[in-house]
Amino acid sequence: MLRYILLFLLTINLNALEISLSGAKENFKEYSILHIRNVDNFLCQETKDDFNNVTQIVCAFSKKPEKEFKKIQNDFFKIDTQIKKETFFLLITPYSKMKLYPMEFNLSVDDEVYQANVKLSKHWMAVGYKDEIPYIQNDKRSDTAINFPFSLAKDKLPYVGGLDIKGNPVHIKRVGDVTDYLQLKKYFAEEKYELCLETIENVLKDYPNSLFKVELLFYKIKVFAKLQSYDDLITAAKEYLQDYSSSENIAEVLSLIAKSYEKAGMSIDADYFFDRLFSEHEDSPYAKWGYIYKGEALEASGASSKAIEYYKKALYEAANIDIAATAAFRLAKFYILDAQPAEAAVYAMKIVNAKPSFFFKDDLKSGLQLMDSFAEESDYVTASAIAQVILDEMDKKYDEYESIVKDRGLWLSKTENKQEALIALNRYLDEYQYGSYEAEVQEAKDALFFDAVDANLSTKLAQYDDLIEKYNGDSIGNKATYKKGKLLLENKLFSDVLGMEESLLALDNQTYPDVKEMIHASAEGVMKNALEIQECQEVINISNDYNITLSSKWDDGLYGCFMKGADYTLAKNIAVGNLKSKDLDERKKWLYRYIKVAFATGNYSDVIEASKELVSLIEKDKDSEYKDVYRTLFDTYQRVEQSNKMLEAIVSIEKVYGITYKDIDRYVTVMTIGSDKKDDTLVLKYGEEIMQIQNSSNSYAQTPFVEFTLYESYINKENFNAALAIMKSLDERTLTPNQRARQKYLLGSSYNRLWRDEEAKEAYNQAIKAEPASAWAKLAQDAKDI
Repeated sequence: MLRYILLFLLTINLNALEISLSGAKENFKEYSILHIRNVDNFLCQETKDDFNNVTQIVCAFSKKPEKEFKKIQNDFFKIDTQIKKETFFLLITPYSKMKLYPMEFNLSVDDEVYQANVKLSKHWMAVGYKDEIPYIQNDKRSDTAINFPFSLAKDKLPYVGGLDIKGNPVHIKRVGDVTDYLQLKKYFAEEKYELCLETIENVLKDYPNSLFKVELLFYKIKVFAKLQSYDDLITAAKEYLQDYSSSENIAEVLSLIAKSYEKAGMSIDADYFFDRLFSEHEDSPYAKWGYIYKGEALEASGASSKAIEYYKKALYEAANIDIAATAAFRLAKFYILDAQPAEAAVYAMKIVNAKPSFFFKDDLKSGLQLMDSFAEESDYVTASAIAQVILDEMDKKYDEYESIVKDRGLWLSKTENKQEALIALNRYLDEYQYGSYEAEVQEAKDALFFDAVDANLSTKLAQYDDLIEKYNGDSIGNKATYKKGKLLLENKLFSDVLGMEESLLALDNQTYPDVKEMIHASAEGVMKNALEIQECQEVINISNDYNITLSSKWDDGLYGCFMKGADYTLAKNIAVGNLKSKDLDERKKWLYRYIKVAFATGNYSDVIEASKELVSLIEKDKDSEYKDVYRTLFDTYQRVEQSNKMLEAIVSIEKVYGITYKDIDRYVTVMTIGSDKKDDTLVLKYGEEIMQIQNSSNSYAQTPFVEFTLYESYINKENFNAALAIMKSLDERTLTPNQRARQKYLLGSSYNRLWRDEEAKEAYNQAIKAEPASAWAKLAQDAKDI
């Protein structure tokens, strides 16, 4: 449980605001509860969105705190503050869902409860949850229903006591407060602290002069200590100290009230009771507990050296092993957080040797945290020792058991205790044959025998490969990777070394400082071998990867490699170097290659200039392997938006290639230019060619754009029959409802122009039916109404 307590002290009045934030799970689903308490009534209100979801809770307090309030948050809430016009606000924002409730009743005190719908309360509770709120059922209450109180008092219910054999009531005199007192002690031993408080209140109410009154009040103080209800503890302890000053439990009460004042942030009051405890009860074991409490307070305030003195005083003066172990634990925890693991280990091992059960029975969570802290500091001996004493007390029912068994084995494997490590690792493998950490544990076990790798070349390589495969990314795999690389280099297997380059470079350069030299030496070896047997691609790869410059005889291979790898800058540099070749065929080849690179990199002016030169060299050769330069030139003019040049280029394309499906997108572009320029002749020429290509290929990717555009040009040319035919051709095509409405409207319009009114009317009806809400349907309706 995460808990924050903030107290604000104004003059002589204590204005206490308590915020507690806790989390839990119900049916494997997490939820969180936020309690806000104040000595005075205060307002809390929900803000909801349009879907009735709570988006924020705002609580207002009439007095603002003197100290800064730090933001609190968990997975369900974020708590911020604001101060406006002397009013202090808490702003609670949910990360998931949230519900606010006023807490008007104390079920351990109040006999009756009812549905409280209040705006002001001393105690509010907010519940944060994911899907459904746990435990609470939200039933809608009718506005006309009567809000009867629900009574919890036993004597208010119909009740029949014991009867004798004749049916007459049996009167048995109650033993009295003895029974309740014994029950109280049982509840306390079972850590049922709320039932303890309820029992105490009932006994004091029923037996105000009970002989156990002093014991009841003492237990009440101890219960408040367990519940960390420091304000309540202080109130009860003051009463106890005033009324029972000669009690044998005074020392314990002094220690608890001093600790409570310290937790409440009132150090002066705490010091008063600490002084009384240390001076009046110096020999009491509770004085030694007081040293620990005082040390905790000093450590929290930053007075570390003073805290250490009190911890050590408790450790070396205590005759009680629990006190000594607690003090040693505080010292170990302090030193580990202070980056002094060796000093921390001294005190941790005192607990291991003197009271090993402490780590498990007193505070398992803190014990596990300390254990992990030693592991993080690479003190695997101490970490494994703590793990062992915890495992001595723990069984498999605990969720942490498997991971602790695993961790102990792994930690020991990193120490000199190899044989003990082997036993620990085998313990995990024996207990968890298919455990979550089986691979990790097996890896550590195998690493214990890493140095056993010793054989001929092939055997060594196989052993290294096995280790690399099993332990990739681990120090064992890293070491195997390095040793394999060295072995390959020594045997002049250079390509194999370069095949390991990525994994070799991933190694730590401080642990393996000569890796780059190994790779460089291997690259040189591969380069020499490739040159000897003329493996051009291998030479190109090595040149590219290791910045090795080759002569111009490798330009063809380098250009192809760079183009394939999209390294256009290097490809362009190679092409530029060959543009002035005296060999005409070479010049055409490199001009063509230069055009491809320039187009790919968007250097369109270079494309145009080089294309003109190449066209002049191949214009008489219609079968030139470089003739698609005409298409590249068209595409370049399109990108630089030179429509007149595009018209010239499309003519050249038709001249070289004829009418082909490959150029259909270019024809569409030219047709669009004609449409933009209101050049119906241009639209009709290329539109009809597109229709020809689509019909011959039975592919209608440009439909209905082409048909609608041709229609407009036919209308402009007053060729109404052609316009009618092109619209009717769309009857066989699949269109969207809107496109169909447009087609039928234009079809009707064509019929109208040809004085075929009945057919026009039918087309208009089809337009309206295709998509009644479309603009084309409206136009069709208007045309019908004329």
